[in-house]
Amino acid sequence: YRDDDDINDVASMGGVNLNEESARIMATNSDLVGTQIQSCKDEPFLAAIPLHKRILEMAKKLGITDVPAEVVTFISHATQNRLRTVIEKVTVITQHRMESYKDDEWYEQATDVRSQLKFFEQLERLEKQRKDEQEREILLKAAKSRSRQEDPEQARLKQKAKEMQQQELAQMRQRDANLTALAAIGPRKKRKLDSPGLLTIGGEGIGMSGGSQAGLGTPSSRQYARQKITRVNLRDFIFYMEQERETSHSLLLYRALLK
Repeated sequence: YRDDDDINDVASMGGVNLNEESARIMATNSDLVGTQIQSCKDEPFLAAIPLHKRILEMAKKLGITDVPAEVVTFISHATQNRLRTVIEKVTVITQHRMESYKDDEWYEQATDVRSQLKFFEQLERLEKQRKDEQEREILLKAAKSRSRQEDPEQARLKQKAKEMQQQELAQMRQRDANLTALAAIGPRKKRKLDSPGLLTIGGEGIGMSGGSQAGLGTPSSRQYARQKITRVNLRDFIFYMEQERETSHSLLLYRALLK
């Protein structure tokens, strides 16, 4: 029979044995039992000797002759913290710039500059083609003219028409030669794999069983995680400096804008 105090024990009512759980925890963390933990050495982020010299040079201008080593360590850590903050903020700015809202249901496309540029390029190409055809007709008419008294302009047009016909003939011959060479080579054959059921990725062979051969596009059990690289450019830094109060009116920002 249990005592009256055991009735109020939630662990015993739930079927949990505290002694077994303690033994299991000790067995799991047995490698940590008896170990001694101590603080690691405080290593500065920047080189101490050059930083100390630079601080002394700046302090002498203000009448300070002695700078303790604790100040150098503190400035080194402050620089590390500041650099970490800048990198984190610029990384967020870069990620926002690289985000695409094409598939977002809350956004709709207002303008498409790429299609507009393609349309203008197509118009320019058609206009150039029309001008080339007009010039070609003028040259052909000049080449067919049989007037006895020809001015220098007419002779120049005939010579240009002759060169144009020779160029077109050379292009036709080159096209025919390419078609003949392709016909002689024959259709391109697909490269076969080294062995059936073996897929080579990066110089390593990955075996595939009969059940997985039906879908070669299915991901294999061994996948290589590709690290995502965030590339920060000068425009991201300029945007960051414009948003910060310390650098929004600094000389460094104006120098970056001039580049």
